[in-house]
Amino acid sequence: MIHSQVIFNRKVVNYQDAGPKEGTATIVFLHGFMNDLDIWHYYVVEYMKKCRIIAIDLLGHGESSVVSEEHTMDMQAAMVKTVLDAANVKNCVIVGHSMGGYVALAFAQMYPQYMQGLCLLHSHSLPDREDEKQSRYEVCESVDNNRTGFILSFVPNLFAECNREELHQAIGSITDSALKTSAEGIIAAEMGMVKRTSKIGVLTDSTYPILFIFGKQDKRIPIELGLVQAMLPAHSEVLILDNVGHMAHVEAREVIRKRLWSFLVMCYSQE
Repeated sequence: MIHSQVIFNRKVVNYQDAGPKEGTATIVFLHGFMNDLDIWHYYVVEYMKKCRIIAIDLLGHGESSVVSEEHTMDMQAAMVKTVLDAANVKNCVIVGHSMGGYVALAFAQMYPQYMQGLCLLHSHSLPDREDEKQSRYEVCESVDNNRTGFILSFVPNLFAECNREELHQAIGSITDSALKTSAEGIIAAEMGMVKRTSKIGVLTDSTYPILFIFGKQDKRIPIELGLVQAMLPAHSEVLILDNVGHMAHVEAREVIRKRLWSFLVMCYSQE
């Protein structure tokens, strides 16, 4: 599919703009750590005849440039705004996976006028605890010492163990994409996540629906953490999936396809 580019901080940002440009809902996909916009290909193909889809390579990922030693969530959010303005998008439902959810929350805080709805896919609104920050520093050290080894061990662990054999081809493809991420891009993302602040206020102040999606076998985002936060918005919806790790959009894509579509329709029907 055709990609487009914009300039942000004098560097290139890559994105995909598919589907009709006028008269339909818009969904914006923000991928997770060491993924790229191709992770959403299935959804782009399924939705592109019915709505507009914007999928973005976050800074330092895919074909988007590294622009700083630290890609903070606010910086990433400003980049997303640059893309949406270039595409003349005025309102949208944002789906953010993991790190993409952190970016989506920063965007919602900085630019609430764009928000029609928000889906946090294996993500949450709290900053790192001190032990989590230390783990990110250790990741940076590991990447400095052995980037390939880190990636080869990291990607499979995103999936529920029960799915790894069946999804070995998808895991291999995602691993291949992750291997294209430079050490500078990985470290800038980790350092940006270390610096993120609480976005609880985005949840409590939201005037639009928020959908939370969790996997019971997710080793990175405890369900209990998400459920407490799901109590905060005026309009929350929660989907909890068994036999799913941190990658529901790959591990349970038919369920996610149907749920995201019904959520998108509902968000735009509230106008």
